[in-house]
Amino acid sequence: MNEFAIIEHFFNASSIKRKDVVLGIGDDCAIVQPPPDQELLITTDTLVSGVHFLPDMAASDIGFKSLAVNLSDLAAKGAEPAWMTLALTLPKNDETWLKNFSTGLFELANRYHVQLIGGDLTKGPLSITIQAMGFAPKNQSLRRSNAKPGDLIYVSNTLGDAALGLKNSMTIAKTYQDFLIARHCRPEPRIELGKQLRDIAHASIDISDGLAADLGHILNMSHVGATVYVDRLPLSNALLASVSREEGIALALNGGDDYELCFTVAPDKAHLLNTPYTCIGKITNQPGLDLRYQDEKKYNGTQAGYKHF
Repeated sequence: MNEFAIIEHFFNASSIKRKDVVLGIGDDCAIVQPPPDQELLITTDTLVSGVHFLPDMAASDIGFKSLAVNLSDLAAKGAEPAWMTLALTLPKNDETWLKNFSTGLFELANRYHVQLIGGDLTKGPLSITIQAMGFAPKNQSLRRSNAKPGDLIYVSNTLGDAALGLKNSMTIAKTYQDFLIARHCRPEPRIELGKQLRDIAHASIDISDGLAADLGHILNMSHVGATVYVDRLPLSNALLASVSREEGIALALNGGDDYELCFTVAPDKAHLLNTPYTCIGKITNQPGLDLRYQDEKKYNGTQAGYKHF
């Protein structure tokens, strides 16, 4: 197959067709028509072999995760996903790999009605760049810059699982290996939670580089501080069966790859959360992130998070 046959066979034919796509794959540019009274939200993420995923990771998982990390950004903004582009760099034309990659990609795309509308295909070291686009009602999308002193800080689901799944360490209890590895390979973007938070949360971010680092972005952009109680961090039974609680706390704070949401809510709106999420602390006037235990003892572990450079 040549470049155009690959695009047609593995990507264009499999993509769902949205009515708001005026012109999709096959031209110099795509044309889309966002709904009236909605704002367009755009995000881009690149995944590189050996950096963001292990070289032996299943192609279907790579396809799924490549889109999931982008949809997680849209979820953090309260957006409805709609369209994506794909720039795929391949070392060789491997039709089996392409079939499995596209299967994983469209498994998630079809779940959220996301149409592939364009992109690029080239030869080189394996990397995947997806640009995901969505929309939200005007002036209702969430930001990192609006946290208020007194806000309660919440996180969704559990933290640290993906970081341990990436390590695939011999210390992982065999019973939980599949669960932990799946949390790394197939993160679930919290789209519905993001939309629910539009009228509730002051600030929101997805946890990709570790809670400490990503909450730090909210604090910096909102010009506030936070007190977080590390023994409130939600840790799964799988994580606690594999490492000590202190190791689990360190993974939750620094490990990254969770793609859960961290968000701040005024106390008088906390009752509007119709699903239980974990309150881990509060926003303060004092700048910086204050990590401590509920008995007020200081937490002295690292809080570095993942760094790209």
